[in-house]
Amino acid sequence: MSGNLPFGFHPPGEGEEPNQPPGGFDLGNLGAALESLGRMLQTGGSAGPVNWEMAKQVGRQHEAQRKDPGVSPTESTAVNDAVQLANHWLDDSCSFAASNAAAIAWSRGEWLDNTLPAWQQYVTPVAEQVTSTMSDLMGGQGMPGGGEIPGMDSEQIQALLGPLSGITQQLGSAMFATQAGQGLGMLSGEVLCSSDIGIPLTPDGRPSLLPANINAFADELELPRQDVLVYIALRECAHQRLFTHVPWLRSRLEEAVAAYARGIKVDTSAIEEMMGQVDPMNPESMQNLMSEDMFKPQESPEQKAALARLETLLALVEGWVEIAVAGAAAERLPSLPQLTEAMRRRRAAGGPAEKTFANLVGLEMRPRRLREAAAYWNRVTDGDVETRDNRWEHPDLLPTSEDLDDLDGFFAGLEVPELEPGDWPVAENDISEDEGTGPDTDEDPPQTS
Repeated sequence: MSGNLPFGFHPPGEGEEPNQPPGGFDLGNLGAALESLGRMLQTGGSAGPVNWEMAKQVGRQHEAQRKDPGVSPTESTAVNDAVQLANHWLDDSCSFAASNAAAIAWSRGEWLDNTLPAWQQYVTPVAEQVTSTMSDLMGGQGMPGGGEIPGMDSEQIQALLGPLSGITQQLGSAMFATQAGQGLGMLSGEVLCSSDIGIPLTPDGRPSLLPANINAFADELELPRQDVLVYIALRECAHQRLFTHVPWLRSRLEEAVAAYARGIKVDTSAIEEMMGQVDPMNPESMQNLMSEDMFKPQESPEQKAALARLETLLALVEGWVEIAVAGAAAERLPSLPQLTEAMRRRRAAGGPAEKTFANLVGLEMRPRRLREAAAYWNRVTDGDVETRDNRWEHPDLLPTSEDLDDLDGFFAGLEVPELEPGDWPVAENDISEDEGTGPDTDEDPPQTS
């Protein structure tokens, strides 16, 4: 949250002087503040747990958006050429075909506009859970937290707080919108392509890159911009191929986020305590009420389990992309080792913007097991790309987090022991009276997987 006073409140000394005797309470002053708050929140209407129109506006006002250089014709052409080259290279290292969707070069603002629907899908379940808890708490009777206002009885307090109870959902919607907008605004200045966060943010399989951010990333690594552009195009195209040809993958990620949201537990006692400290005559106390830490979800066993599943799946996606890109570019892109390691560090640690957004929903979408996942895909490939990619046919064919801890044991469990000819199973109707129980020695032995 920003340091400005929230939602139409004014700092002391600004606006009309409070009409109140020393030590007294001015009902009209707080009523005006609540009325101002209500007018502001009414713009969201039935916006749901997150006012996404407000989030978009906040994101557009971020510094990264104000410094958005846009996309030049030269950059657009370079992105198209890089994507065509990347898809040509990937044909040799990936069994999933490229889509027919044309590449697109995005500005930061275009990234925000075009990925907002996907963020709604992932963030809304978390916001619903927190907002529901907040609404239940603030919708009760009397002064929140059991506090009292000097000179007012319980009926007056209830009448005073009635409007606040009625706009609780809009309050939570605006609060999440502000934080979401700030987080997305920061992310727009750092993301390199539509798949950079690891989750699918576009529905059409269209490779989408942000040349301004890619150039900044290349300059930071002190590598040729063209090399970095081709590398990011390889990663983006590999992601798009995977999510296009594995239909269950997107829904499984969404389910993992929803399960994470269901496990959220909010510390209502902390909220009650802080609400009891709200001074109606001090607008700054309302700022504390809406602080990030106050509504920060508590970790629960259900939440930890869902997060572990999400992290494992993200690591498997990231590991597959890394191996596919390595197979496509190992002999063609001299800077590939440096780029691979830089991307590993970037994805494992997360940048400032990613951490900011994680604070919003308490969810860090990072592939913590990336190296183990890459090792898994490297062993599965064993020179056979199609066999490797067939592991995506069903989620049960993929390793769990425990499997990644012990890859040797996992692969040992997949091995089928070789059978001697006398041990081959024979169907009952294949046995004749004149021959033994063994199969015909001219037949090929059964294939083992």
